[in-house]
Amino acid sequence: MRIPPELSLILASKSPRRSQLLEQAGIPFTIRTVEVEEVYPPQLPAPEVAPYLAHLKAQAAAPLLQSANEVLLTADSVVILDDEIFGKPQDRDHAVATLRRLSGRTHTVITGCCLKSYTREEVFCGGAQVQLNVVEEDEIAWYVDTYRPYDKAGAYAIQEWIGLAKIRRIEGTYPTVMGLPVDLVYERLIHFGEDLTAAKL
Repeated sequence: MRIPPELSLILASKSPRRSQLLEQAGIPFTIRTVEVEEVYPPQLPAPEVAPYLAHLKAQAAAPLLQSANEVLLTADSVVILDDEIFGKPQDRDHAVATLRRLSGRTHTVITGCCLKSYTREEVFCGGAQVQLNVVEEDEIAWYVDTYRPYDKAGAYAIQEWIGLAKIRRIEGTYPTVMGLPVDLVYERLIHFGEDLTAAKL
């Protein structure tokens, strides 16, 4: 681990999946959150939405920083098909309709991130192509009613039944689809740590 122990990561997200990924990567963190309305300009190109929202969340959460050793992490994930954004479904019908659209197609998952300290800010994103097998109507209904994926972009989670039984191929990293490109977060945290060390010299 090349992240200096004096660097303190603050995860500004209530997502249990992002917490799980950081824990599995052995990256210590503390959770502090603030409510943010996830609104983006309608003319914004679809691939730019996730990093835009991650930056928006970081701006709102900036007051949570309490010392020069702290680095704030925010993130947002979107599913894109045919240049259309598929965010969190509004209700059951919306979730079913989303999965019908994704069934048998290859879609894009982009997770945008923002790392922010008192002196530095970086916005970046990870992307993955996800090939989904055909999901039959009864399977869609069963999945939505069983897992209730209303807090998940694209109305599914890769670590649940859809991901286990219906995803044929991923080009990109599994954590990116799950909600956090851990490899990119780790690399950038190293640079933040180097800044922190240099400032003390």
